[in-house]
Amino acid sequence: MNIKVKEILKDVFSLDNDTADHEEIKNRLEDGGQITGTNMCVLVLAIFIASIGLNMNSTAVIIGAMLISPLMGSIQAAAYGTATANMRMFRKSMIGLVFQVIICLITSTLYFCISPISTTTSELLARTHPTIWDVLIALFGGIAAIIGITRKEKSNVIPGVAIATALMPPLCTCGYGIATGQWRFFWGAGYLFLINSYFIFFASTAILLILKVPREKEFDMEKWKKVKRKIIRNTVIMVLPSIIVAYSMVQNSSGDSDKSDITGFEKDSVDIATVTKEVNVLFPEINKLEVSIVESVNKKDEISEKRVICITLPEKLAKDREKMLKDWMQEVYNEPCEIYQKTGE
Repeated sequence: MNIKVKEILKDVFSLDNDTADHEEIKNRLEDGGQITGTNMCVLVLAIFIASIGLNMNSTAVIIGAMLISPLMGSIQAAAYGTATANMRMFRKSMIGLVFQVIICLITSTLYFCISPISTTTSELLARTHPTIWDVLIALFGGIAAIIGITRKEKSNVIPGVAIATALMPPLCTCGYGIATGQWRFFWGAGYLFLINSYFIFFASTAILLILKVPREKEFDMEKWKKVKRKIIRNTVIMVLPSIIVAYSMVQNSSGDSDKSDITGFEKDSVDIATVTKEVNVLFPEINKLEVSIVESVNKKDEISEKRVICITLPEKLAKDREKMLKDWMQEVYNEPCEIYQKTGE
């Protein structure tokens, strides 16, 4: 009975049934790791899209950038080079990845240097505190991605993995940190990128070894033991800080509300003068902006607080512009607000 159950489970979870030809797998991964032509053009476009999405706090735009980013291709190609003992392919892919990272940092830094909007959005902040959960997402995502790319027929796994294991947004967040001189963004987002890259590489290499892709030469067992020890060491080094951060987040989660004021800002992150300046860039017809908090009491004598945005302008704001302003303020403040308009001044 136990033997039958094992056989059934082995058949259900087998990766061999619809595996593509090894030559086809190699060609796919080599093409994905190219850093010239189409891939580089798409990379630069993805950088700008991701940077704009982070700048304007737009999740949909960021997802679009992650879907078209070719960064994962270089990582998977390097994993194939490792699994097949093809050191030439491994070195070429890693050099290509480093080049792509440099291009990402330069381009995103230039964008944030010239952008008139410098608000620290929630999308930017979300990339600065990687935890053990990000490690697990990268690991499972990397497994799913390499399984998807080694099938006879390409599945829709890759787009989902690209969204889950974000590579482009952390690099663009690093660019924001460089452009604004906020190095905590650079180090935090840089660590998130390293986590995602390393565990995608780790998972891809493991699955390719399980699939027994043909090697260019057999591993020297002594060298292979040294490599495995290095892999274990590197994995511990990569995971340990994320565990510490996760533990700290869990311990402090109950006190997080005390660190923020009613406006939804972290107290030291943004002031009203900065927001006013940026509103004036996006909505030049607004002459003045004030933020105030009003308290209201319901029938149960419960007191609630509501923010009122008071803007001054020569004439009434158009309905579409008013909606746009409300939407933007909600993104910035991370909660709904009401707008009271007055003319004059």
